[in-house]
Amino acid sequence: MKILITGVAGFIGFSLAKDLLKTNNKIYGIDNLNNYYDVNLKKARLKQLHQSKNKITFFKRDIKDKKILSKIFKKEKFEVVVNLAAQAGVRYSIQNPDSYIERNIIGFFNILDLCKEYKVKHFIYASTSSVYGDNKSFPLKETHVTNKPLQLYAATKLSNELMAYSYSSIHNLKTTGLRFFTVYGPWGRPDMALYIFTKNILNKKPIRLFNNGLHVRDFTYVDDIVSGIKKIIFKKVKYKYQIFNIGNGKAVSLMNYLREIEKNLNLKAKINKVSLQAGDIVKTHSSIKKIHKIYGYKALTSYKKGIKNFIDWFKDYNNINEKKKRS
Repeated sequence: MKILITGVAGFIGFSLAKDLLKTNNKIYGIDNLNNYYDVNLKKARLKQLHQSKNKITFFKRDIKDKKILSKIFKKEKFEVVVNLAAQAGVRYSIQNPDSYIERNIIGFFNILDLCKEYKVKHFIYASTSSVYGDNKSFPLKETHVTNKPLQLYAATKLSNELMAYSYSSIHNLKTTGLRFFTVYGPWGRPDMALYIFTKNILNKKPIRLFNNGLHVRDFTYVDDIVSGIKKIIFKKVKYKYQIFNIGNGKAVSLMNYLREIEKNLNLKAKINKVSLQAGDIVKTHSSIKKIHKIYGYKALTSYKKGIKNFIDWFKDYNNINEKKKRS
């Protein structure tokens, strides 16, 4: 099977590609390697992929460029496309809205339209738990109303779901949208809480806790996400269009999450508590009954195990242990 992953140098895209390269399928990746965060981390991920026994075919391209994408689709004839390319970050969308329209709307449309044109069998794409807005009915279910996104990022992702639905209805294109819930783990993004907290605590710098640290999140380990996406890729189902939550199914307070980071680092955080920021959602908690029923998805990794795995990776990636030995 020929599988294309867009955003392949990103956190989830890389993790999925790394796992799929262990199979007997032909894996392709597209990424523009933009500088939203450290490009060296993206290049290090790509280096890992290129070291795999099964080689990935990588295209350094931007999903905004439909003409170039069209040539790639026409030549390679992908059977499955997993769209993970997007401008990420909830808070960043407040200061930099243009980037979200360009990549999350125009870029998404380009991939969606090319899937239709070149008869891709299954289009799988990333949505987000942020589409639920400030919904206070927990756990969050796919049937809940999602017409009040709090940030432009969430609005663009909700638009993706509507665009995919229209293409499934009109063009008979099979589409599956995945509402990710706070994905974390090794090779994670530097703008996410786990990375920031770990880095600042090790460097004895303070961390900011928005909403005075009273956030609650459904933290989902990246390997569980990858396992779920793989089930969707390889299992044949009859539907044309579906949306699934893909989370851990458990809510954890940010303070408990932070305490587990401190425990693994054997260090105490210097904390600055600040007020709730515009666009922030106080709590997320997913119902994963639907994806379990259709695909048998289960979240197997506790946040305690996931944090330990991340910190082990973080120390190795940043050579912290080696620096201690030399000092």
